[in-house]
Amino acid sequence: MAHFAKINENNEVLQVLVVDDKDVLNSNQQEEESVGQTYLETHNNWPAHLWIQTSYNTINNTHKNGGTPFRGNYAGIGCTWDPVNQIFWFPQPYPSWIKDIATASWKSPIGDRPNLTTEQISQNTAGTHKWYYVWNETDYQADNTTGWELLNHLDLE
Repeated sequence: MAHFAKINENNEVLQVLVVDDKDVLNSNQQEEESVGQTYLETHNNWPAHLWIQTSYNTINNTHKNGGTPFRGNYAGIGCTWDPVNQIFWFPQPYPSWIKDIATASWKSPIGDRPNLTTEQISQNTAGTHKWYYVWNETDYQADNTTGWELLNHLDLE
């Protein structure tokens, strides 16, 4: 089955439809996006150029079955189509986060989430603590060398 994202003129994903494989085959019996777009325009009264094929098996520019990733991420309602980079983007999680084209994902401006220490992991395993890091946009805006905040879930209970 082929999957297509219905987008608007602002490149926002409005819907994702599944199309039978036979409806995307050209005269040589090869899958062709434009054939699927024409089919969708005919049967859904939406312009062909606003149907973009997407891969159910692609997330963060990785194919989950080891195949070739296609268009960065599987499209979903609320995603945005980036025609320049040919990527479907999930909504930006924080105003300061930036696009990482290679992984088709958003990254914090100061790097990846820190790893827990061996002691913190031991405490989590023992059940005495529940350490984890969250992004704190307010802290980052106040001091752009900070942003990852260490929390203990058990303190919140």
